[in-house]
Amino acid sequence: MSESQSLTQEELRLQADRDRTAYWRRWGCYLSNRQWGTVREDYSADGSAWDHFSFEQSHYRAYRWGEDGIGGLSDNHQRICFAVAMWNERDPFLKERFYGLTNTQGNHGEDVKEYYFHLDNTPTHSYMKFLYKYPQKAFPYWQLEQENQKRGLADREFELVETGIFDNDEYFDVAMDYAKATDEDILVSISVTNRGDKSAPIHLLPTLWFRNIWSWGYEVEKPVLKIYEQQGSYSIIEAQHPDLEKRWLYCEDAKDGQLLFTENNTNTQRLDYGKNESDYVKDAFNSYVVEGREEAVNPDKIGTKFAAHYRIEVGAGETKTIRLRLCDKPDLANPFGEFESIFAQRKQEADEFYHRISPHPKSEDEANVERQAFAGLLWNKQYYHYVVDTWLEGDPGQPKPPEARYHGKNSSWIHLHTDDVISMPDKWEYPYFAAWDLAFHMIPLATIDPDFAKKQLERLTREWYMHPSGQMPAYEWDFDGGNPPVHAWAVWRVYTIERKLYGRSDRKFLERVFQKLLLNFTWWVNQHDDENNNVFQGGFLGLDNIGVFNRGGDLPTGGKLSQSDGTSWMAMYCLDLLTIALELANENDIYEDIASKFFEHFLYIVDAMNHMGSKGTDLWNEEDGFYYDVLHLPNGQNIDLKVRSLVGLIPLFAVTTIQQETLEKLSNFRERIEWFISERPQLSRNLACMEGCDNESHRLLAVVDESRLRLLLQKMLDETEFLSDYGIRSVSKYHKDRPYTFETDSETYDVTYEPAESPTKMFGGNSNWRGPIWFPINYLIIESLQRFDYYYNGNFEVECPTGSGNMVSLWDVAAELERRLIKIFLVKPDGERPIYGDFERFKDPHWKDLLAFNEYFHGDNGAGLGAMHQTGWTGLVAKLIMQRSEYEGVIRIKDRE
Repeated sequence: MSESQSLTQEELRLQADRDRTAYWRRWGCYLSNRQWGTVREDYSADGSAWDHFSFEQSHYRAYRWGEDGIGGLSDNHQRICFAVAMWNERDPFLKERFYGLTNTQGNHGEDVKEYYFHLDNTPTHSYMKFLYKYPQKAFPYWQLEQENQKRGLADREFELVETGIFDNDEYFDVAMDYAKATDEDILVSISVTNRGDKSAPIHLLPTLWFRNIWSWGYEVEKPVLKIYEQQGSYSIIEAQHPDLEKRWLYCEDAKDGQLLFTENNTNTQRLDYGKNESDYVKDAFNSYVVEGREEAVNPDKIGTKFAAHYRIEVGAGETKTIRLRLCDKPDLANPFGEFESIFAQRKQEADEFYHRISPHPKSEDEANVERQAFAGLLWNKQYYHYVVDTWLEGDPGQPKPPEARYHGKNSSWIHLHTDDVISMPDKWEYPYFAAWDLAFHMIPLATIDPDFAKKQLERLTREWYMHPSGQMPAYEWDFDGGNPPVHAWAVWRVYTIERKLYGRSDRKFLERVFQKLLLNFTWWVNQHDDENNNVFQGGFLGLDNIGVFNRGGDLPTGGKLSQSDGTSWMAMYCLDLLTIALELANENDIYEDIASKFFEHFLYIVDAMNHMGSKGTDLWNEEDGFYYDVLHLPNGQNIDLKVRSLVGLIPLFAVTTIQQETLEKLSNFRERIEWFISERPQLSRNLACMEGCDNESHRLLAVVDESRLRLLLQKMLDETEFLSDYGIRSVSKYHKDRPYTFETDSETYDVTYEPAESPTKMFGGNSNWRGPIWFPINYLIIESLQRFDYYYNGNFEVECPTGSGNMVSLWDVAAELERRLIKIFLVKPDGERPIYGDFERFKDPHWKDLLAFNEYFHGDNGAGLGAMHQTGWTGLVAKLIMQRSEYEGVIRIKDRE
C-alpha cells in the first residue's frame, strides 16, 4: 500500500480502536456455534464431553463457560448475547443452534449437519453478513443420525442435502446483516426469502440474553432485561448488567404480546435434578411457541432472556425483513429511519477496504473466494472462557466434580485462565483454540488486521496461557498435546506482513514474543530429545494417522521412534528464532549471541538428520532418496519406516537465507559462524551452503542440500505420487497399490493411500492424513520453494510435473501449487466447484457462489472433507489469491514478504 493513499473508513476505525478513542472491537460475532459437548462444559469423571452435555440438553440446560447461537454476536466478554431462533411449524423444537453428530455418532467423527455461510465481515465488525439455509419441512434430525450410524469407515458421510430436505427448493434463505452506526450502536436486519413455489410460514425470534453468571454459588448481582418503553411502531428492551453500562434493544413492529421473557436458567426438572430455581427456564420460548404453553414465559415481562416473537407468512419467491437496533441510547427519535443509508455506507466501506488490501486484478470468482475466506476467518472469532482450577474444583452452588478429574484431562494446567476473544478453527467442529491452527490463521488475518494477529500470537505466550514449564497449550481436548512448533514462524511472518503492507515494524511485539519463545524452545528440547542427540521423538505432532502407529502413545513394539517431521520442525524452529534474533540484533547487539546459539543448534540438528547413520539416527534413506521415521527396537535394531508421506517432505521447511550485509553489520555473529565453519567442519559439512557458494549476496541455511532437494522434488512433483491436480497429497499415491506393511508378534499394521475419509480411528474418528490435501502444509511447501528459489536466483530448475519434460524454476513450481490449491474453490467449465464434489445442489443459482472452507480436501478430486467451516487454516487461500494476483504476469518479484 502506498503511504500517500488516504486511509479507508475501516482503517480509521481500526486506528481509533488502537488509540482507544473508540472501542470498535467490543461488539462482534463472538458467539460460539456450539458450546455443548466441549471439555469446558464437561464435569464427568471419565471425560466423555460429548455425552455429558448433549445437543438435547443444550436446549434446556444453562452453560457454565459460554453461549452459542445462530449468526449471533456478543460483547467481548460475552455478558450480553444476541442471536436468532426460528421455527418452521414442522420441527419438533425451535432452531436455536446448529445440529450435528458427535464423535461417536458420525461414521467419521463429529460433523455439523447444517448449511450456513459467512458472506462478509470486516475487522471491526462494522459490517457483517451471515446466511442460513433453513428447510421448510421437518428437519431430519433422526434420519441423519441413523443413516450415519449405519455407515462404516469405508463409506462417506451422509449429508443433509442427501436427505431430500431441499428438494423443490422448499427452504428459506435467512440472512442476518449487521452494521454499526457507531462502536456502540448496532443495526440488525433479518431477511427471510422463500425459495419454494408455495407460501410458507416462519417464526423468527431475535433473542437477547445474558450469559449465566448467577447460578454457580457466587455473590454476584443478577442482570435484568425488561421493557423500557413501547412506541407505536416499536418496543424498547432495557438490558442492565452489573459489569456493563445499560444497553437498549429496539424491536420494530413488536407489540406487547410478542415480547417474551424468561430466565437463562437450567430446567432442572427435565434433568431430573429436582425443583427449578425459577418457574421460567431456558427452554421457555420453545414451550411457548412450539408447545403453545403460554404460562411458560414470565407475565411480568422481566428476566435474563428475551425474544421478540414474529410469525411471518412468506410468499413464493418473496423476501420479508425484520429490523432491530442494539445501542447505548434509549431515546433515538427515529431508530429505523437511517437503516438503509447506514447499511449501504458500511457495505461500500467494506468494499473499499478490501480493494485497498488486495487491489490487484483478479477474476470475479477469485474475488468472491477471497472475500468469503476473509469473512469466515472473522466470523470464526469466539469468546473463550475457561478457568481450569475453578473447573477442576467445581462451583460452590453445584455438585462437586468427581475426584478422578484431578488426574484427568488438563489437570496439570491449573494456571490457565482464559477470558478472551480468540480465533477458532471452526466454531462448531472445534469451538476452542488450537495453537498450531491459530498460527496459520494469523497469516491471512495479518493482511487485514495486524493488530489482532499480533495480539493473538502474543496471548498464547502469556503466563496465564503458557505452562510454567514453557509449553504452550495445544488445544482444549488435550492441552498437553504436541502440536508442531510453528509459533515463531507465524510471529515472523506477521511482523513482515505488517511491515510490507502497512509500513510499520513492531519490534516491541517481536521482542516480547521472542523472549517467551525462548522458554518454549527449551521445553521442546527437554521434552522430546530423550537421548540428547538432536533427533526428536514422541508426539503425533498434528499428523494424526499419517504414521504406522499412533505416535502420541506407547509403541506396540516398545523402543523409540525418531521422527523425521519432529526433527525437521525443530530445525525450522531454530531458523525462525535465528531470523528473529538477527532482526533484533540490528538495534541491540546482545541478540547476536542468541542468534549464534540457534545457528549452532541448527547445525547439530542437521548433522543428526543427515550424518549419524552409525548411531541409527540417520533419517535420510540414500537408496530411496527420501526421509523416513526410524524405529529403534529394544534389541538395538533400527528400522526405516518406509512410508512416503509428508513426514519425508517436512525437512524442506527448514530453510532460510542470511544476507551478506547482515553478516557484515553483525560482526560478532559473523565471527562466531566463521569459527564454527572452520573449527567444526564435521557439523557444517551437511549444510546446504554456507561458504564457497556462487551466490555472494546471501548464504543458505537448509537441512536439504541441492542433490537431496532434487530427489525429494522428483517424488513430490510426480502426479502418480504426491502431486494432485489440487495440491500436494499427505501420503503418496504410490501406496495405493503398494501399501506399507509392518508386522509385530501380535498384529499387522499398514499404511495405504486414502484420498478421502479415514479408514481407521487410530487418533479419533475424524483423523486422516493418509492422502488428503491440507492447506497449512501446502502453504509451507510453497514458502520453502520460494526461499530456495530466492537463494538460487531462479537458476535451479526441476521437471514439473515429473516426467513432463517441462523444466521450470522453483518459483514457478510454487506458483503452480498455488494455482492448483486455489482452483479447489473456483467454478469449472461444467459449472461445478471441486470443493462440492458431485453434489448437484451446489450448481443451483442460489447456492453456486456460496463457499465452505473445509478442513482438508480429497486427494484426487479436491472435494471438501472434514470440518465444513474450518476457515482457520484453509483461509490461507485468501493470502494465496492476494499474492498470486500481485505477481501474476510479472517476470520476477524477489522482495515478497
